Amino acid sequence: MDKSNCDFSPLKEKLKKGLESISIEVNIGLKTLEEDNFCLLGKLAIIKEQFEKAEAIAASFYLNCYLSPFTDKYFDISTSVQHLSNQRHGALIVIERENYLDSFIRPGTPIGAMLTHSLLESIFYPGNPLHDGAVLVRSNHIFSAANVLPLSNVVVGEKKLGTRHRAALGLSEKSDALVIVVSEETGRVSFAMDGELHPIITTSSLLV
Repeated sequence: MDKSNCDFSPLKEKLKKGLESISIEVNIGLKTLEEDNFCLLGKLAIIKEQFEKAEAIAASFYLNCYLSPFTDKYFDISTSVQHLSNQRHGALIVIERENYLDSFIRPGTPIGAMLTHSLLESIFYPGNPLHDGAVLVRSNHIFSAANVLPLSNVVVGEKKLGTRHRAALGLSEKSDALVIVVSEETGRVSFAMDGELHPIITTSSLLV
């Protein structure tokens, strides 16, 4: 990854402030631990919540870092993900990186159009015949839609993963692709890379 493409200052500043806040809370917790009449459970709950927020901010920051060397359309991708999340329209977006992905996926419908956020959102609109599969982004273009990805057997936590999340992980286990997932049940957004799934934020701060 080209580090020079990683200057997304608003997210970076948010992450810095989040980590500083966690550090302050941890130090307060260490001091109050010496007090016999103070229960630390409430403080730990606050720290846990702050860690989860920091993880989502960090994932959003690195998502853009990982995208920028391979496509100039990361702003359009971020915008469409924001809108899809708000409307709870499920989506599966594959960004091809170094590995050529044709041998890892079952091809769907060729598109061959310049990527725009409106086109990407329209593909995943409920009722569109292409919305159930994955969109393949190659450089600045939507290469194809309704692609079928290999499914992972990995289990994350106690909750069983849905098909979109298993597909995202499955492709990321076999290639260096970055795969973005929008859950239609919750609207939550994650990205899979190197066989791991990371939640990302879907507020305006994502749109750097």
